[in-house]
Amino acid sequence: MHSYLDFEKPVADIEGKIQELRALAGEDGEAVNVDGEIDRLKAKSSQTLQDLYTKLTPWQKTLVARHPDRPHAVAYISGLIEDFTPLAGDRKFAEDAALIAGIGRFRGQSVAVLAQEKGHDTETRLKHNFGMVRPEGYRKAVRIMEMAERFGLPLISFVDTSGAYPGRGAEERGQSEAIARSTDVGLGLGTPSVAVVIGEGGSGGAIAIATANKVLMMEHAIYSVISPEGAASILWRDSAKAQDAATALKITAQDLKQLGVIDGIIDEPIGGAHRAREIVIDNAGKEIENALKGLVGLSPDEIRKQRRDKFIAIGRSLS
Repeated sequence: MHSYLDFEKPVADIEGKIQELRALAGEDGEAVNVDGEIDRLKAKSSQTLQDLYTKLTPWQKTLVARHPDRPHAVAYISGLIEDFTPLAGDRKFAEDAALIAGIGRFRGQSVAVLAQEKGHDTETRLKHNFGMVRPEGYRKAVRIMEMAERFGLPLISFVDTSGAYPGRGAEERGQSEAIARSTDVGLGLGTPSVAVVIGEGGSGGAIAIATANKVLMMEHAIYSVISPEGAASILWRDSAKAQDAATALKITAQDLKQLGVIDGIIDEPIGGAHRAREIVIDNAGKEIENALKGLVGLSPDEIRKQRRDKFIAIGRSLS
């Protein structure tokens, strides 16, 4: 059973009718033949879904990016990284489960991995703090990035957070400094790095692990300096205007590719990543592999220069 978003109600209605017909056929055995009607409804459902997803608004894309069934970081790691070995703790304060870090093999190549994990049910969402990373998580990221440089490992980051954790304890332990330090280390990394925004890329909490040579986004992911709700509350003092804010912020992959903020868009099937998880993860793997191939043979200084030039160009083009 799918979880349907509000704008998917026409599809939900059609698929509900399909379930009713199947139940009717099951009750009456072979007395009622509904195969033809089910096939017609399936075709109508598929066409309706396609019509909806070919003209999604920025706010609707935000809802898709937050879909509860959307594949999260652990799914990408499981599908793409072989022999993954998690590494825990920042060696200063504690372990932060919101940020998964470790080493493994990607398409036969040893890599370091950073990933923000939201969780998929109540228990795992609480464990991973809904993907909102604390200072110790960003300091763990710094530790892994420095290790990647020491051993010459490419870095792959999976970005999926509504923002860094804003709690009092996080502020007391230096949240802003930890984010700034992680961003700085990522910018100065001497090994190739690729970041993929798989769901939400929220504010500094996302950029802290996304200062990569190549930044990719899933087709229906979002990436912004603030959430639409937060922007609406500040600009209009009304969070109900989140839809207007989503449009104004230019948060979609398509807008950000046009603005030069990201380097590529990874295709999702009609209906979003949650409807065909294996296909989406395979698509992401292909694009990550291509991105890393484009950086093969570059020296550490050339890698740093390429990354530096990329982010300076973003600033100049948007100023």
